[in-house]
Amino acid sequence: MKLNNFRERYFGRSRNRTLHMIILAFLGMIIIAVLALCGIAVNKKLRNKVISADSSAAGISPGREATGSQPSEEDSVISLLSKAQALAAQYDYDGAIRLLKSDASAAARDEVVSAIANYETEKAALVRINPQDVTHIFFHSLIMDNSKAFDGDKKQAGYNQMMTTKSEFLKIMQSMYDRGYVLVKLHDLAYETKDENGNPKFTYGDIMLPEGKKAFVLSQDDVCYYEYMKGDGFASRIIIGEDGYPTCEMEMEDGSVAVGDYDLVPILENFIKTHPGFSYKGARGILALTGYNGILGYRTDEAYKDTNPNYEEDRRQAAAVAQALKDHGWELASHSWGHRNMGAISMEHFKIDSDKWARNVGTLIGPTDIILFPFGSDIGSWTPYTDANERFTYLKSLGFRYFCNVDASKTTWMQMGTDYFRQARRNLDGYRMYYYPDSLKDLINVPDVFDPERPTPVPPM
Repeated sequence: MKLNNFRERYFGRSRNRTLHMIILAFLGMIIIAVLALCGIAVNKKLRNKVISADSSAAGISPGREATGSQPSEEDSVISLLSKAQALAAQYDYDGAIRLLKSDASAAARDEVVSAIANYETEKAALVRINPQDVTHIFFHSLIMDNSKAFDGDKKQAGYNQMMTTKSEFLKIMQSMYDRGYVLVKLHDLAYETKDENGNPKFTYGDIMLPEGKKAFVLSQDDVCYYEYMKGDGFASRIIIGEDGYPTCEMEMEDGSVAVGDYDLVPILENFIKTHPGFSYKGARGILALTGYNGILGYRTDEAYKDTNPNYEEDRRQAAAVAQALKDHGWELASHSWGHRNMGAISMEHFKIDSDKWARNVGTLIGPTDIILFPFGSDIGSWTPYTDANERFTYLKSLGFRYFCNVDASKTTWMQMGTDYFRQARRNLDGYRMYYYPDSLKDLINVPDVFDPERPTPVPPM
């Protein structure tokens, strides 16, 4: 009896336990399956997010797989039309039409045919500007921090007279844009060619713009960031930005170095990006360089060879920046090596200075045929240059063909010879705006531009 009770209790419980274990195992399998299905869903969702993020980073629109295949015909046509529009926005209709016709299959599409027809119509409406109506304005380094430039020290007077603030420059550019001005290169205005006998000959260029537009040339002197300017609210040098465009560095109050729109070059670059019609076929300004403190903010002159531990690297970087500037449409020019009065110094010193510039600057920036005279002092009177002018012939032997002085009394002045071109420039600085505002009324309304933080009266020259 006891044995039977034992067996009943034991085997009965064993069967119950077995049943329980089977049930638990079955439930466990169900739970595992559910979790697995959830994991698959989660992983799929995460994978889709990664694919979507990667596609966005690669410029692929949602819903299109990142297959790595070649762009579709539709994408190629859109890209072609976009590039053509960028050229047309700066009045290069020939370039836009040539680009669209370069792809035979695209050129047959209706939208491309229509674009070409529109550009032909817009091109036919252009008018040739009178080259002798083209004005030339210039600036020095722009003041980025008024509180440092106008801090009452002995350098304030010079900055107040000869410099322009960032605020003023932006307002000047906006005013000129609103009045229909378009920036052109000096080489667009006049260029050297050959006559029927193969001899050198200068001729005016054919600058074609929409009716009502006006052309102008722009330049900036002393793009060297001199040692005396340190700590006075100016940029410290030009560099190549992460986007490949030239930009500027500036030392901050705490000793750190910031990168951004800290002088004329990057400010104008960004203005043209926003207002492409302000530039004729990609034109930028002329940057005039001395050499005695180096160029572009780099201490590259031979005088720094023993004192600048980064001398060779500075020269390498300066040359790279100079090339980047030229690649983006900027023209580089001589401003003499020592910022000398080229019309007044002795001929001996004239040659020494010119040779120093060629050796210390010309070797870094490559050939240039433009010289912008310091102090606006020319090497001759207003009568044409001749080979009897020893200074002219010496500069000509060094490759110079464009010679620019300063005469702000006229809106335009130029002179064309058989082997040279001269043009007068107008300074838009504190002195000119304060004492002669009416002389700038074709460009700006001075009261709208004049920086209220500029100390007045501006010191007389």
